Amino acid sequence: MYVGVAVLTLTALNYFTSRTGSATDSSMPYSRFIAAVNEGQVRQVTLDGQMAHGLMKSGETFTAYTPTDPHLVDDLLKNRVEIKTQPPEQHSMLMQIFVSWFPMLLLIGVWVYFMRRQAGGGLGGGAGMNFGKSKARLLEEDQVKVTFADVAGVEEAKEDVVEMVDFLRDPGKFQKLGGKIPRGALMVGPPGTGKTLLARAIAGEAKVPFFTISGSDFVEMFVGVGASRVRDMFAQAKKRAPCIIFIDEIDAVGRHRGAGLGGGNDEREQTLNQLLVEMDGFAGNEGIIVIAATNRPDVLDPALLRPGRFDRQIQVGLPDVRGREQILAVHAKRVPAADDVEIKYIARGTPGFSGADLANLVNEAALFAARANKKVVEMADFEKAKDKILMGAERRTMVMSDDEKRLTAYHEAGHAIVGRLVPEHDPVYKVSIMPRGRALGITMFLPERDQYSASKRKLESQISSLFGGRIAEELIVGKERVTTGASNDIERATNLARNMVTRWGLSGRLGPLAYSEEEGEVFLGRSVTQSKSVSGETARLIDEEIRSVIDVNFERAERILKENMDKLHLMAEALIKYETIDRYQIDEIMAGRAPGAPRDWGDINPPGDGSSVSSEPRKGDVAVGTPNISDAAPQH
Repeated sequence: MYVGVAVLTLTALNYFTSRTGSATDSSMPYSRFIAAVNEGQVRQVTLDGQMAHGLMKSGETFTAYTPTDPHLVDDLLKNRVEIKTQPPEQHSMLMQIFVSWFPMLLLIGVWVYFMRRQAGGGLGGGAGMNFGKSKARLLEEDQVKVTFADVAGVEEAKEDVVEMVDFLRDPGKFQKLGGKIPRGALMVGPPGTGKTLLARAIAGEAKVPFFTISGSDFVEMFVGVGASRVRDMFAQAKKRAPCIIFIDEIDAVGRHRGAGLGGGNDEREQTLNQLLVEMDGFAGNEGIIVIAATNRPDVLDPALLRPGRFDRQIQVGLPDVRGREQILAVHAKRVPAADDVEIKYIARGTPGFSGADLANLVNEAALFAARANKKVVEMADFEKAKDKILMGAERRTMVMSDDEKRLTAYHEAGHAIVGRLVPEHDPVYKVSIMPRGRALGITMFLPERDQYSASKRKLESQISSLFGGRIAEELIVGKERVTTGASNDIERATNLARNMVTRWGLSGRLGPLAYSEEEGEVFLGRSVTQSKSVSGETARLIDEEIRSVIDVNFERAERILKENMDKLHLMAEALIKYETIDRYQIDEIMAGRAPGAPRDWGDINPPGDGSSVSSEPRKGDVAVGTPNISDAAPQH
């Protein structure tokens, strides 16, 4: 296409150059040309369209533009002027047609170019034939350097995939006992837990061809294209068997069929149907293992999850304290660490962190050290990085008035004191009135160990500590001058109380029944036919129980703060003076003493042994294994 455009452009330039180059004669006005003819001074005229090339009797040549004049030829004949005519050249006619059609041809050429690019065929001659080809990338044995040694914190998941790799390497070991190679494995876990990293390690360890593709690569605007790409991907895999196919974010193509507002013939469902057939149809795919990853297993089609397609589901969850220590050790090898860095202390102080969070923690610590022109990363840098991830970046440029700073100090002190004195509450980690993120101040409670469930007493203690900030404001400035800083605290406390009553069966009057409706989504076909499951009387009882839980814990927090007004004033003064106080300073305040200056790198070694509860998290459990933050956020 580009060659043709270039040739036509050069032809047009040559044409106009030749036309302009031929007009080397002197130009003559038409009126003078007619006067010269009538005076008998013109000997010969050659008519070329609307141009007249003439020869004077004096030997001078000229060129004149002749508009449409029906009497011109009669005047020339009358004055005995020799007339010559020149037929129009064929190439000039073609050039005129081309010039008039050139914009339209250019638009057509651009449209064809982008359509070929959309089809994924580049500029090759057979681009249209590649429209339904698979976009899976093939990785050979030496293309991936990640191995199982680079994956830490997910030992159970690693064991499952190691067995699959061993099956590919030595199938006879399993076949002699009647074992069959698994068709597929589904890796399920929260974002950032290492599902894709584990797949890369499989590619590095398997020493077999490895096809990798994202679920969104199958989805196209044209029906049937995704199914064609699935067929082509498995056709390529059969030629390279034994091999592994890795589909990342499979929920993009594997959602429930026949649900929501879409029909049964749309592109996504056609693609899923073809994937189901390829994984377990009449045509066997021996030697092909499909490994998929998702953080939304609840939206996947049941036919995709059954044995025979995905024979095993591998849970890749958040790491426990030992797993976090192993992950930190892997990432800490890439930075020069100082002698005072204790990986186990950092691991114990980061409950609820995923592998991605820990990698980000090490990177942020290295950035803090680089800003300070240090040669090694010190423990203080890790502490600053942890505070930034947990509480947000400090906004030192934000200017607060003295009254706002004082009220924020009392608000955060109220959270800390109530949280410190109620039973089964997580220990206070840090209290700060330095604005971070959207919050004007932050009170952070750090769990002693990994936890996967919570008692009724612990939940009620959390509700009491959440109201500590609002109550402290009321005690200092009165109910008429309280601010909107407790909006997030009130929302979280209300949600906790509602879940205690409607989901977790912790209400004495309503008993162990689930009254909350499942939050089905339209595309799953659940909320369309959903009906209300509680009567009006039951709804009234639910509201009364929620209000009762809130009132009881509000009164308890108010009583605690009134009994410890001296500590409230002491902690607020310390916050105004130091802006941030740690656990050791809080211990001094609770003992009735004025706190000293903060330590160099705060509370790296939180209380407790850091041991992890061995039970797995259950659906519906409250998430209490992560840091709990109470803040005074401005109302927007």
